[in-house]
Amino acid sequence: MNKLKDIDFKVIFGLMKNSRISDRQLAKKLGVSQPTVSRRRVRLEKENLIKYTAFPNFEVLGFDILAFTFVKFNPAICYQVIDNKKVEEKISETFLKHPNIIFASSGQGLGYGGIALSIHMDYSSYSEFISSLRIDWGKYALEINSFIVSMNGDNTVRELTFEHVPQYITKKMLRDNL
Repeated sequence: MNKLKDIDFKVIFGLMKNSRISDRQLAKKLGVSQPTVSRRRVRLEKENLIKYTAFPNFEVLGFDILAFTFVKFNPAICYQVIDNKKVEEKISETFLKHPNIIFASSGQGLGYGGIALSIHMDYSSYSEFISSLRIDWGKYALEINSFIVSMNGDNTVRELTFEHVPQYITKKMLRDNL
């Protein structure tokens, strides 16, 4: 990957705010030519720095619950091999079989080693999801806990989107290329 230039970051951030914007419109906003934006966009796509997807309003689609599920795995078991697979692989397969999981990863914090961010139509579907995890991971996990957010509550300060992320990135981060 080549070192990113300021224009690359500006194109990325412009697309994060509105991925449907035309190259011509984005060029006008950035004060550069349309061919410059088109070349940068193509390069960023080829280098897999940007991907496109629609980010729906889950509440409008009828999802009532967003769950952050934290898992504390048993370190004595996690590195073992069962049925010719590492336990880590078996755990990953469990995550992948749930299409309602938006994001899943290993990590560390608060004593946990894994997290899953998932959406659910209602508490009943969330409860089935957690039961399924407990069955699949019963012998691998020491703890499975969730933080549940109501998607239709009045307490949401910022909706779940990426359009605000570019505001977080400072000029220094742009200059230093992260």
